[in-house]
Parts: sequence; C-alpha cells; structure tokens
Amino acid sequence: MVFAHLSSTAVAAVALLASFGDALPTGLISKIKRDDSLKFSFGSEKVRGVNLGGWFVLEPWITPSIFEATPGNVVDEYTFCKTLGGGEAYKRLHSHWSSWITKGDFAEMKQMGLNMVRIPIGYWSVSPVDGDPYVQGAYDFLGKALDWANDQGIKVMIDLHGAPGSQNGFDNSGRKGSIDWTQGNTVSQTHKALNKIKNDHASHPAVAAIELLNEPMGPSLDMDTVRQFYMDGWGDLKNSGVAITFHDAFEGATSWNDWGSGMWNLLLDTHHYQVFDSGTLQMGISDHVSTACSFGNGMASNNKWTIAGEWSGAQTDCAQWLNGRGVGARYDGTYNVNGAGSSYIGSCDGKYSGTVSSLSSADSNNIKTFINAQISAFEKADGWIFWTWHTEAAPEWDFQALVKGGLIAQPLSSATGC
Repeated sequence: MVFAHLSSTAVAAVALLASFGDALPTGLISKIKRDDSLKFSFGSEKVRGVNLGGWFVLEPWITPSIFEATPGNVVDEYTFCKTLGGGEAYKRLHSHWSSWITKGDFAEMKQMGLNMVRIPIGYWSVSPVDGDPYVQGAYDFLGKALDWANDQGIKVMIDLHGAPGSQNGFDNSGRKGSIDWTQGNTVSQTHKALNKIKNDHASHPAVAAIELLNEPMGPSLDMDTVRQFYMDGWGDLKNSGVAITFHDAFEGATSWNDWGSGMWNLLLDTHHYQVFDSGTLQMGISDHVSTACSFGNGMASNNKWTIAGEWSGAQTDCAQWLNGRGVGARYDGTYNVNGAGSSYIGSCDGKYSGTVSSLSSADSNNIKTFINAQISAFEKADGWIFWTWHTEAAPEWDFQALVKGGLIAQPLSSATGC
C-alpha cells in the first residue's frame, strides 16, 4: 500500500481497516473520518454545546413577549408574518435578530466551557418559496454568528429547522398544523436550501456540521422517503468538510445502525425530553435520572457518532406555551388539544414563568441532579447540545441562567450521575 499522499489520520484509519481483514464491524466506516477536513474531532472530543433557539425560528414559549404583542391567531412565524404584514413583521423581527443573540453571548459560552453551538434556521430565510409570507434578513445574521463563534474558537452546527410544508406540524417548524413536507416540490426545495447553506458556509472555519433537517416526524411520514432524502442530502454534502448530521426521525437512536453503509462523516442527532407524556411527567427524580442513563447507554451502543442534540433540565411541561400558544400543561391538567385533555399531576406554580433564582430549593436540587446526570449520560456517546441558550422566563430550559445559578457543573467535565 502507498500511503505517502494520505494524512496521518487517514493512514491510521486504513491500517485499522486492514487489520480487520474480511471481518469489518458493521458501520465502522461511518465512525472513521474520511480525511482531516473536519473541523471538530467527533468521536474523540466530546461535543458540549447549546442551541440558539428562538433566534431565527420563533417559538412562543421562548419569547412570549413577541407573541403577546400580536393577535391570538399568531401561533408561529408563518402567522406572525402573515398577520402583521411584511413591513411590520420585518421591523419587529430585525429588532429581535439584532438583540436576542449578540457577539458577547459567544464569549460567555466560551467561558462556560461550551465548544459548539447549534443554530436553527428555517428554509424561508435561506431559500424562500414564492407565496410564503415570511420576511428576509435572518440569513445575514447567521453569517455574523459564524464569525462571532469563530472568534471564540466555538464550532457551529447549522441546523435546517423548518422545511417547506412543515416536516412535523410543530410551531418550531415555522408553521404549526398539518405535515405537508414530502408533498409536491417540498423535498427538492429543501435540498435547494441545504445546497445554498453548503455553498455559502460549509467552508467557513467555524462550521463543523450541517444538519439536514430537524425532527422529521417519521411516524407520520414515509420513512423510505425520509431515508432517501438523507441519502441525497449526504450526497450533496459529502465532500464539504462538515459532519453530515441527521435526526433519528423519532424512530429511536439505535434504529439507524443498519443504515448508512459506505457513507462517511455521519453524525446522528437524537433528542431526549422527559416532559411530553404523562408517564414521564409522573416520574420522580431517581426515575428521571435512570431513564437518562439508559438513554445514554443506548446512544453509546450506536455504530455512528451520536449526540443528544436537544435536551433540557425540564421535568415538567409547565413553561408558558411550551405546548403551543394558548395551550396549557399536562402537568397541571390544563392541557387540551383537539379534545385530548390531561389529568392533574402537580402544580405549575413557580414553573409557568419565572427565574432560576425563584425556583424552590427542591426544584433547584432536582434540576441540578437531572442536568448533570444527563451530561454524564450523553458523554457515554459523543456529547450533547442543550436546548436552549436562554429564554425570557422558562428557567428549566435556560442554560445561561442555570449555569449562573449553579445548577450546571463547572467545569462541564465534572458532571456526574450516570
């Protein structure tokens, strides 16, 4: 074999493959870097990151003040722009984009030990579709964010968080309601947005990963179509020097071990929340911790790089509008969507809206225990990205405030629990 043209990493990889002969473990190729072009050492360095939620994709529960200043029919970014009209929507959104995340936030993230940020953005900000009411401008701020991150030595995962037609029907896809992604030209329009992100930003020194699509609702979609979308997206990005990230589509992190043969630089993103069904909401702290530890064990058993790309300190769904504008919480029995109600589990007093400092000592201790256990669980695999950096008034979800309040281990490497 002639290795003169290969990097030391590539030589080691080839030697490792050769040592297995014909008995190459399933999926090992997916865990070995093709070359040295990746800007983060996935698999050897733990991802310790935070999401910049609510910045380029509005969510009522993250920034309730933005929605409180609109009529009741405004439940997502689509209805925000359509109801207010282009001029007023742009004015308000530009003010938000300019202030929600600033250069100083990245310096603070670095001080807290974070090495990556995941930046959600909607297709409409990258490659608009004719007839949509969305306004433009967020994409320019994305470019600034990449430079801010690079200044601090923080890497970035650009996450396509909303697809045409909505891939999951959630307000965080841009448009709440029916799931119409994969209908008509929506898949090709999604690839168009991803290719623009690739062409504009994959070569940026801060961009270590591009996520093909956040949370496609696998149980409601044709999974063959989802898998083909992922394969085609990988084909477009495979030589771009980024980790090609794909969400597990709610199929379970371990369900993808038999997929991706011959594909390199794949990074599996799985999300772990314990607040969106009555069973997990009824659990005590020891059960929350053991569930997280088991989840981390599952992640670690995968044959691809695997991170928990969304998770939080929440053990209730009490945060105002977490389940949607005007929708209550399962925890206190006020949840009601299309006739589907919930039964009272506990009080949301102090959790509906507030600050970390206003939490009870019991809640503070439980949140601290839960967060640090999850960090140790997810680092059994390849790391984690907390949702989210900050909120207006949802303390269980606010990384910045939780660190300042002493509820997240510093340094992050000292977190224990699993």
